[in-house]
Amino acid sequence: MRLLVLGGIRSGKSEVAEALVAGAGAVRYVATARERTSDGGWAARIAAHRQRRPQSWVTEEVGDSPDRLAELLTGAKSEDTILVDDLGNWLSAVHDTAGDWSDPTAADEPIAALAGAVRSCGAGLLVLVGPEVGLGVLPATDAGRTFADASGLLNQRVAAACDGVALVVAGEVSWLRGGELVQHAGARETPKPQEPAAKPVEPFVFESTGAGSVLSTADGGDTLSFSPGMELPLPDESTAHEAAERLLTLRLNGAGLGGLVPVVRFAGGVQGRPDPRPFQQPRVLVLRGDRTGGFAAGDSAEAADRRLAEVVEGNGTLAMLAAGAGASVQAIDCPSAGPAEVHDALDDTGVDAALTLGWRLADAAANEGVDLLVLGACGAGADAAAAAIVAVLTGAEPAALLGRVVDSSGFVDDAAWMRKIGAIRDARHRIRTRSREPHVMLSMLGGGDIAVATGVVLGAASRRLPLLVDGPVAIAAALVARDYGAQTRHWLMMPDHGDNPTVKLAADVLGAAPFLALRLGLGEGATALAALPLINTALTIAAATPLRSAMTGDETGDETGDEAGDEAGDGAAGDGLSEQERIEAEIQRVVADSPTAEMPYVKPSWED
Repeated sequence: MRLLVLGGIRSGKSEVAEALVAGAGAVRYVATARERTSDGGWAARIAAHRQRRPQSWVTEEVGDSPDRLAELLTGAKSEDTILVDDLGNWLSAVHDTAGDWSDPTAADEPIAALAGAVRSCGAGLLVLVGPEVGLGVLPATDAGRTFADASGLLNQRVAAACDGVALVVAGEVSWLRGGELVQHAGARETPKPQEPAAKPVEPFVFESTGAGSVLSTADGGDTLSFSPGMELPLPDESTAHEAAERLLTLRLNGAGLGGLVPVVRFAGGVQGRPDPRPFQQPRVLVLRGDRTGGFAAGDSAEAADRRLAEVVEGNGTLAMLAAGAGASVQAIDCPSAGPAEVHDALDDTGVDAALTLGWRLADAAANEGVDLLVLGACGAGADAAAAAIVAVLTGAEPAALLGRVVDSSGFVDDAAWMRKIGAIRDARHRIRTRSREPHVMLSMLGGGDIAVATGVVLGAASRRLPLLVDGPVAIAAALVARDYGAQTRHWLMMPDHGDNPTVKLAADVLGAAPFLALRLGLGEGATALAALPLINTALTIAAATPLRSAMTGDETGDETGDEAGDEAGDGAAGDGLSEQERIEAEIQRVVADSPTAEMPYVKPSWED
């Protein structure tokens, strides 16, 4: 796979490129800059790049011999991961070597050779960094114009040879092409090839051995700032109301959509249209973050491993439902949390990084065209952590929030339930004098999965991306996210609370009433996927069913309906009619238009 990352000076392009290869064990870093011993500032830049590279990377410098770059790419093997940083320095070295900055065509042949080498490169992953210089004014010098023209040509030729092209502006990544190949460019994950079209579930796992690599961000470790009082957008309430009112005008044969009316209203608001469409590109984020201590009583990391493996391999209930709903799946392996009854689950740095990762997951999903997110989790002790957060934020008794513990063999483990309750109460006692500010809550009790989920909720709201919340982790994250920005709850919809007491209470506090009452308990994320086809059915009916005419009951949108009705006198007959009279007139019209209206009466045999 070949990827090109473009950006301006200090845009963060190098950090994004490094994030794309960070999951590989060994990386060949090709440095193209020439040494300038007399330029202290330039030497400092090179030193900063060297210091940022992991010790396991192998650096090859081609600044003094720019022709070597094409040779390195042509000779790459399938197991190689290569990062070239950057093409601008390589182009400068080409002109310096030629000794002529006045000829705008001097680099044409080297550019063609390099583009051919990129196209034929056999490396498993090749990432090239290049400067985008075509957005400013035309340089005032001949050398500057030569470089700008040649750089534009170079970017075009290399982009044409690559599978994906990204543009980085102010640290934010926009994939111009091929973003689906890497799923997300901002979380230091290992890019995976795109799955065949025949396989609807495309899992992606953040592989790591520790919190640092999982929660590293795309800009070299810098994190976003999260604090209460965030200003986030709201859905279009007027359009939501219009979508609900529009249902009353549909030409339906029955009484209407009933309990699915809130679904259409919600979709109208988040999509900003009175006739919302079915969700076409849903994505499921499955968060796995284990805990130790009493919170994890009755659970096991092995069971969480098995459930995560089912997601990745396309097996199990969630993968089956995702395939049926046409949803892509991302599995995020979050860091483990310590015993919250003894000490905080995460430190402040870990919370910041987890929130940033969640925000960028939502941001990347929006950039890739995802129109609905589903939050799920499968970590050991996640239910207890969610119950602890809800208990602290609502003042509820933990014993009333935590459902019965069912072990991996399917048996109820009451002893484990008592250990969980004891751990939650000990944790509440430990933090009794501390702040209930959301950042502190995530640090004290949340753990990696709930903190990432909170960042997802915030990031989704910022990008106007709706979410289906399903299960204790998602609803606990939504409750914490509300304290960062109250607007977040308006982007959430809950299909079914699954009769889980933690979910029921938190949903009631958030005002996220479920539109189903089936008590589905299929696992976090799976219930939402089971309800998704029903959601899309309601939206299809709402969008595709013709409207009644206010005058005659003819379908709105018929180009001749109103005019024909007026000519026949039907339009005038509707003036001043009551609702009951209008309905009776409609029934009579339908009967009159029926193909059986003129059929003779046939006496049934039983009347003989």
